[in-house]
Amino acid sequence: MNLSNLLDNDFLSVPGVYNPFSALLAKRKGFKAVYLSGGGLTASMGLPDLGVITLTELVSMVRAIHEITDIPIIVDADTGFGETLSVYRTVKLLEEAGASAIQIEDQVSPKRCGHLNGKEVIPKDNMVEKIRAAEAARKDTLIIARTDARAVNGMEDALSRAKTYVREGADIVFPEALLDRDEFRYFAENTDFPLLANMTEFGKTPFIKAEEFRKMGYRIVIFPVTLFRIAAKAMDDALDALIRDGNQEKIINNIMTRNEQYEVINYDFYQNFDKTIADKK
Repeated sequence: MNLSNLLDNDFLSVPGVYNPFSALLAKRKGFKAVYLSGGGLTASMGLPDLGVITLTELVSMVRAIHEITDIPIIVDADTGFGETLSVYRTVKLLEEAGASAIQIEDQVSPKRCGHLNGKEVIPKDNMVEKIRAAEAARKDTLIIARTDARAVNGMEDALSRAKTYVREGADIVFPEALLDRDEFRYFAENTDFPLLANMTEFGKTPFIKAEEFRKMGYRIVIFPVTLFRIAAKAMDDALDALIRDGNQEKIINNIMTRNEQYEVINYDFYQNFDKTIADKK
């Protein structure tokens, strides 16, 4: 099922993933789509979320996730890896790799995390050109236009940009770093197209439940870096335990068992497949 079919549903709560294993976990828990977070992916590579990842690296990860699960993937493509021609190629390659929706933002390059200060946005007309290029390149994938204008030029500019982006071909708008429920509600009340909300932790947005976003009129809420950050904290704690205790005995209840791990990666299928082929000799 692709993401455009899923938008026929009322609402999507979408976890951020950063590799195939995390995507498999999300599907096993019943999520209907995943978000390949630029912040999560770059952090997992030991890099900052400053637009340093390459298109080749992003395409490779999309392909790797798509290879082992058919769950729809919303892909964070940052600023599109360049101007018009680069955006055209970005969308073509990501769609071919398995993206169901591709997000492009209106920040200048190199971009910054949307919840940090010091962001800059490109002129609206420049973003329009990127959206037109993305629309021309895509076949079935959806185009998500993210605007960071709220923090730079104010809410009204963000709304104006959002409406323009949809007129030019975007399917969904992602207003980044809104400050409270009133701002999210105001944005939804002044638009008539699908909206995506970002419920990241440690950012400018307070904790808002998925159901609240649904009631405000949002169609998708993402949790972009939660899985990476909680995994990173667990790994950090495990390393402390190995130094302190000399083995993993005291943290064994916090560790996924071998059987659980094998269930996630469908180990039995591969083993049985190999045996079936061998038995045909």
